[in-house]
Amino acid sequence: MSFLSRLLGREPDPRETWRPLWHRLVLVAREEHWYAQRGAADTLDGRFDMISMLTALFILRLESEAEGVPAAARLTELFVEDMDSQMREAGIGDPTVGKAMGKMMATLGGRAGTLRAALAQDDDGDLADVVRRNMHLSDEERGPALMAGGLRDLHARLARTDFATLKEGEIAA
Repeated sequence: MSFLSRLLGREPDPRETWRPLWHRLVLVAREEHWYAQRGAADTLDGRFDMISMLTALFILRLESEAEGVPAAARLTELFVEDMDSQMREAGIGDPTVGKAMGKMMATLGGRAGTLRAALAQDDDGDLADVVRRNMHLSDEERGPALMAGGLRDLHARLARTDFATLKEGEIAA
């Protein structure tokens, strides 16, 4: 879809199909257990780490489907839109926003790659290492293992959720 088509309202924005999943992802990232029981730092950096880690996890799930690559791209676009909006709301100006978005996208891509490799392992050792290297934690000692367990559990829930249900913004229990 071209920018002009969207601007003139002739075609629907393809991101809107995936907005319910984005909203669910944000709600999951805000769940208290990530911070109170699993050691994520309840700070601006810690919350960004949580949202970017879960975005990478959701992207991996979408990419596991034949039609999932475009869906993963739409989810990524929603991540960019939200982060851009958050920075502008915080008063960050245009030159800084562009550089920061580049870093955020590199972070997201790196997390997706390291998560993919770690989740392919049977134990959570590599996954805990990914957490240790990539997240701000309030509990540096126990947090990596606790967070790895939570990410593995969510990964399993996402795997049990069919594609159409994900599109509706729902995740299996």
